[in-house]
Amino acid sequence: MNKKEHSIEKGELKMENEHNFQLSTFNFPLKKVEWKTLGEVCKVLRGKRLTKKELSENEKFPVFHGGLEPLGFFSNSNRPADTVMIINVGASAGTVGYSPVDFWSSDGCFCLEHSRIINNKFLYYFLVGEQHFLKSRVRVAGIPTLDNFVVEKLLIPIPPLPVQKEIVRILDTFTELTAKLTAELTAELTARKKQYHYYRESLLDFSTTKNTENTKTVEWKTLGEVGEFVRGKRFVKDDMISKGIPCIHYGEMYTQYNIWAKESKSFLSEELVVNKKLRIAEKGDVVIVAAGETIEDIGMGTAWLSDEGVAIHDACFSFRSPINAKYVAYFTRTKQFHDQIKKHVSSGKISAINARGLEKVLIPVPSPEEQARIVSILDKFDTLTTSISEGLPKEIELRKKQYAYYRDQLLTFPSLRTARNEQEAIQKNKTIQINER
Repeated sequence: MNKKEHSIEKGELKMENEHNFQLSTFNFPLKKVEWKTLGEVCKVLRGKRLTKKELSENEKFPVFHGGLEPLGFFSNSNRPADTVMIINVGASAGTVGYSPVDFWSSDGCFCLEHSRIINNKFLYYFLVGEQHFLKSRVRVAGIPTLDNFVVEKLLIPIPPLPVQKEIVRILDTFTELTAKLTAELTAELTARKKQYHYYRESLLDFSTTKNTENTKTVEWKTLGEVGEFVRGKRFVKDDMISKGIPCIHYGEMYTQYNIWAKESKSFLSEELVVNKKLRIAEKGDVVIVAAGETIEDIGMGTAWLSDEGVAIHDACFSFRSPINAKYVAYFTRTKQFHDQIKKHVSSGKISAINARGLEKVLIPVPSPEEQARIVSILDKFDTLTTSISEGLPKEIELRKKQYAYYRDQLLTFPSLRTARNEQEAIQKNKTIQINER
């Protein structure tokens, strides 16, 4: 092959702007790529276990055992830099890693010996795309284990080394850009969260607010004075189904719900709701979680804004009042709210608070117009920081998907079956031509 045939003919990495990059149409000049088993290409090496007493944070070489985080450090290495590893035991079995430095391989990971026909970084990038397959072959009885014969029989493509090198160059660039962009977006998201936290605390702390036209009529009242708490009734997770009467289990409050909700994540049968006489939060109520593993978990509220009521668990309260429900939900996430409820929380295996404790909490009650103004400002911050469909979290996720897409495109070669079919078709065509003569 000449130099042009060795190169990637139309691959091009281009920056559209500071935060957007893409790969243009990418065509390999290769109609066939040889495929071999990994065992044919290189040896699959198993490391040697060290005892904890032999490890020290002060030594030079990282030690890898059952994960990609170093178990510790050792005075010697048994594997060179630029080596691909595959974790073979534990929860991370099947995970692919790469070390740019010399290291010690324990018996909890396989290492792939360097080979003249494959670029190690190319091999790493390809195997990352095979992690799902590798993990699907892990034996889960007892300690999860990946057998070496699974790794040795894995088919890998062997394009020319210059092509491998060019693919590595492009993917290294993507990796660097993606990491940089993710770091920038994560830093931006952290800054937005801090900003959001600052404004939420400031807007709801009327003790330090100037006496403006909107805030001079603020009253401080206890939640018991302005509203009513109703405790839910018990149901268990096994009762929950995919369709039926909307319900909120207290455990879902920490992971599935934020400031407000119009739809539930779970449901109960109508028969169960009626027979157990479960209690329902109506539109405009605030569902407040009243139990958790830590004191910090307790008291978070979600404004229920659906026209259809929602059954609530007995570790939750519904709070009904004339105050803007989202205003109350935001208030339950402030430091001043949690500082007040701490003294009323009973600690134990599970921390909890009762209605009497919640009723004693003081809340600032400005005019309805001021409540709506505060909610409008905080809604914008909430959208930027926590919404799945808008804001920075979506941007970070899109960049990760973009990287994975281009990695898969670059590492997609004619399959072994396709190559064999083409070869058979050519041979068959030659046979026909000979017979026709």
